[in-house]
Amino acid sequence: MGKKKKKSGTTRGPAGQIPGKDNFQRMNFLYQAAHTVMSSNPQNVQLARYYTSTLKRMAKNCVLRLDPNVKRSMCKRCHSLLIPGVTATVRIRTKREKHVVVTCLECRMVSRYLARKDYQLWTELPTSLLSYRQPGTDTDKNNGSVTAAGTNDSASASSTVGGNADQQKQSCNV
Repeated sequence: MGKKKKKSGTTRGPAGQIPGKDNFQRMNFLYQAAHTVMSSNPQNVQLARYYTSTLKRMAKNCVLRLDPNVKRSMCKRCHSLLIPGVTATVRIRTKREKHVVVTCLECRMVSRYLARKDYQLWTELPTSLLSYRQPGTDTDKNNGSVTAAGTNDSASASSTVGGNADQQKQSCNV
């Protein structure tokens, strides 16, 4: 004659939230704000640089993993947003192996990325997705990712800025 247990279903943390979701949302906002500032006024590089440096600092303090596409669109030295033709030059070279050369026009930092046919980023590998099954979850047949029943796949598996949200730290101070 005890209390009846409620089925919690798909709770992932306190109140059924994805851990660190607010941090991912803030980083996503900063990235979009930097793009908006650069598209509206390309002369306002300092504000976009401030947004991207804040984004990188937040990811470092919260121990969150940035998506490689986001990392490649920011300069590692001066933190400016790399937009081809505006703040960066992009060239394809075929010496040794075919690769893409991105040069920042602010600090002249050169980044090289291989352009192999069979190359996959870590976010595209099947091992980077959730591999365990929780009670009350459904497996996606397309890519093998596990999503909570009744939730949005993009919100539960990853964010625009970050990768796997379940592997991230829950809180940080920025």
